[in-house]
Amino acid sequence: MLATAFIWLVVGRLFLDYGNPDARPAFYGLLWIAHGWLYFLYLITGVDLAFRVRYSVPRTLAILIAGTIPFASFFAEAAVHKDLVRRDLLPTA
Repeated sequence: MLATAFIWLVVGRLFLDYGNPDARPAFYGLLWIAHGWLYFLYLITGVDLAFRVRYSVPRTLAILIAGTIPFASFFAEAAVHKDLVRRDLLPTA
């Protein structure tokens, strides 16, 4: 959802007329709101994960900052998943 919202926001910035607010669909404004709330949920989830698996402050900040770079959160999730499997906190499939 977050990646889809980001793509729509970029498309809207490139192709919609910003001089005329009526040219933007209402859905575009809702995407900005959803994008902000989803990032907030990402932060809460990242901090919760850090407390549960006792990550250091720098590692926690790296996970949280990854959410600010488009698509970097997917790489952070893969690294966390690999770490949790290595620690035997997640079963392998």
